[in-house]
Amino acid sequence: MEATNQTVAVEHSLPTQRLDAFLRTQFPEVSRGTIQRLIEEGNILVNGAKVKPTHHPHAGETISVHWPEAKPAEAKPEEIPLDILFEDKDLLVLNKPAGLVVHPAAGNEEHTLVNALLHHCAGALSGIGGVARPGIVHRLDKDTSGCLVVAKTDAAHQSLAEQFAGRSVEKIYHAIVIGHLPAKSGEILGAIARHPTQRKRMTVTEGKGRQARTGFRVLETFARASLVEALLHTGRTHQIRVHFQHLGFPIVGDLVYGPRQNQRFEKETGVAAPRQMLHAQYLAFLHPSTGLKQSFTAPYPADFANVLKWLHHE
Repeated sequence: MEATNQTVAVEHSLPTQRLDAFLRTQFPEVSRGTIQRLIEEGNILVNGAKVKPTHHPHAGETISVHWPEAKPAEAKPEEIPLDILFEDKDLLVLNKPAGLVVHPAAGNEEHTLVNALLHHCAGALSGIGGVARPGIVHRLDKDTSGCLVVAKTDAAHQSLAEQFAGRSVEKIYHAIVIGHLPAKSGEILGAIARHPTQRKRMTVTEGKGRQARTGFRVLETFARASLVEALLHTGRTHQIRVHFQHLGFPIVGDLVYGPRQNQRFEKETGVAAPRQMLHAQYLAFLHPSTGLKQSFTAPYPADFANVLKWLHHE
């Protein structure tokens, strides 16, 4: 992405909204952290002056934004096989395998989806906010499989990010949960926040956190488990795993959200799932260039299908 400049005119004073939060509404494809960094670096000015991210926009102010040229990605290309469901000049949709980390991080700098994309796309990936972020618009947990869309251009990245932010993307997951839900369909409502003492976990909380909504319907029941379809209306971290654990029906194989129930389930059934049985089965969105609806279905991976097969014969 080449360096560019944009301006935003503030039409109404916003005494309760910070500058960084306001700019997130103007540029939903850019993370709040990136905006804060650009403000602190002086790439975002208000009436030509440097301000803090906590500045409250006032009517009549002009915000100038300098988007620096994308820096080369620190991750290195790696030839990792990808199960690609669709690809064109704007984007690609893949069936992510369980065990593949989406983005490099501490402890996982190599062998990630980003490394694979850098090799597969040979540099033809979006770079927004001054960092060459290789097309990552949304994520799946390391041990969650299924549909994931990747942007190959900045325009596609912005369009897809706006659709995710506007909750117009259809995201349907299949999960095998322990036990039998009390209803064949329904909704789970519960704000999700970081766990107060276990920082790698999320939890349902009252009064804090971000509102989350998961629709569900039971597809099939077994002796001690159920196959459910989950429709994400919001996209919070670990949302499906947290919501079903909160109801008392943790996902089979999820040793973070439901370790005791899974230990008992394995002892009673003999099923030792290698990971949480959660699969992003369906994804639909409007194509950034054509505006036409695109929908994709990812077939079950072998481990998911094997657990279902065993449950059928339990």
